[in-house]
Amino acid sequence: MTIQRRRERERAERERLIVTAARKLAEEEGWESVTTRRLAAEIEYSQPVLYSHFRGKSAIMAAVAVQGCAELAAELRAARAAAGSPRRALAAVGEAYTAFARRRPALYDAIFTHPVDLPFATPEAPAALHEAFGELVRAVEPVAAQGDEPGLLTETYWAGLHGLVTLMRGGRLPEPAHERRLALLTSHFAPPDRD
Repeated sequence: MTIQRRRERERAERERLIVTAARKLAEEEGWESVTTRRLAAEIEYSQPVLYSHFRGKSAIMAAVAVQGCAELAAELRAARAAAGSPRRALAAVGEAYTAFARRRPALYDAIFTHPVDLPFATPEAPAALHEAFGELVRAVEPVAAQGDEPGLLTETYWAGLHGLVTLMRGGRLPEPAHERRLALLTSHFAPPDRD
């Protein structure tokens, strides 16, 4: 192995270490606890080493968001693939999406709530962002009515899911009715006759 390749491998490993430490700290204590000073102490590197990989906290959160989108895409894909019909696929994707948000609140916030330096909804967006949205599109498109624009319909469905998650997490909607709300959302996007 050349020295250059070893250095590249070590650099990539340090970046993974930083992102993993940021995720862990955010899940345990919230994003406000994630500082470059704290991360440097956690991974036992100096702050200048952190800054040699990331411009600051926002860049670290962006890396976490990309990683999280890849994980979300995989979960949505698995849910959709396991469903037996288009309507059940839409319901399964909605359940997987909201379960992801509930299980990984700090990761969800990095992806969808906190401002991060990522070009969402553009051709320049990282592949993982396109993959996650693509899974939503693949669930919505088969239940779209004739004349519906699949991209806009998907954005609307996604907004509904995000709104349910955000309002429930914020205590604005009572959690016990979550499953019923999710079923209502699904039934309005995919009535039983579209199965």
